[in-house]
Amino acid sequence: MRRISRITVAGAATASLALALAACGGTSTSSDSGGSEDDKGLAIAYDVGGRGDQSFNDAAFAGLEQAKKEFGYKTADIEPTDGETDADKQQRLESLAKQGYNPIVGVGYAYAAAVKGAADKYPDTTFGIVDDATITAKNVADLVFNEEQASYLAGVAAAKSTRSDVVGFVGGVDIPLIHKFQAGFEQGVKDTDPKVEVLSQYLTQTAEEGGFSSPDKGRTAAEGQIEKKADVVYAAAGLSGQGVIEAAANHKVWAIGVDSDQYRQEALAKYKDSILTSATKDVAKAVYNLAKSVEGGSPETGIVKGDLKSGEVGLSESNPAFADDAELQAAVKAAKDEIVSGGIKVRSS
Repeated sequence: MRRISRITVAGAATASLALALAACGGTSTSSDSGGSEDDKGLAIAYDVGGRGDQSFNDAAFAGLEQAKKEFGYKTADIEPTDGETDADKQQRLESLAKQGYNPIVGVGYAYAAAVKGAADKYPDTTFGIVDDATITAKNVADLVFNEEQASYLAGVAAAKSTRSDVVGFVGGVDIPLIHKFQAGFEQGVKDTDPKVEVLSQYLTQTAEEGGFSSPDKGRTAAEGQIEKKADVVYAAAGLSGQGVIEAAANHKVWAIGVDSDQYRQEALAKYKDSILTSATKDVAKAVYNLAKSVEGGSPETGIVKGDLKSGEVGLSESNPAFADDAELQAAVKAAKDEIVSGGIKVRSS
């Protein structure tokens, strides 16, 4: 179905617009989808780490690819740049809106100010932001998740799998969003086995310091926890989580991935036997659903939340070591059922 309310732009994008977009970050804009020059749809602007993080940003790209295939329109995905400001981010989003892309998604809480500013200037374009629920506007969808629920299940899996009674949590940046992962994980561990110790560490205080984009920092943190006997390590650290997984594989202990099913990520294939499971959130589905709602003429707006009940957060079962462990499966299922029914209230901080 062609969208009912699509922004159209007279003529092709001008050279000055292309230059403006390039100045705000690299782009891999699609141009072979078969649509007309004005047939532009979903565009996404990546968070720190960009495409290739095998996690959060790659999940958003998967949603874009699904929309492109189904709706047959042009799409765009734009990389971040080092040291960029909110103004840079807003310029990027406005350039996309001016070219006729709709919807436009900022991938990550760092886009909050930029999305609000761009949405005010382009009220007929639908904007989305992943992992932020602070924007109240008629043309903005806040795509958020109950990450603490999936992290609780990760904690159950960790507590059932440890032999040393020590497990670790590595957070990328010390912010409320990542506190949700930590809180859920620690609660799941302690509810399952109170004697298991949880070592928790954050890589940086701000994203600008590389907490979400430095595998070396993740590797060093995980090695420190492993030296303290942790034999299961859970990372909520974006691209930095790859270092955590590498450290776990090198030391023959378990890693728990995040956001995407990291057991299935090609770039992590040589470490996959050490990835017990991943606490997933379906960013791809959220991004695709926003595009679908715009295409159908009834754009999503307001807070759009994914949780265990909706299936938009969960725990992956790709590793046979997880899938074939009946006791582990039973414990995770029991915890999931209790959370969905309301019997377990998972903390978010």
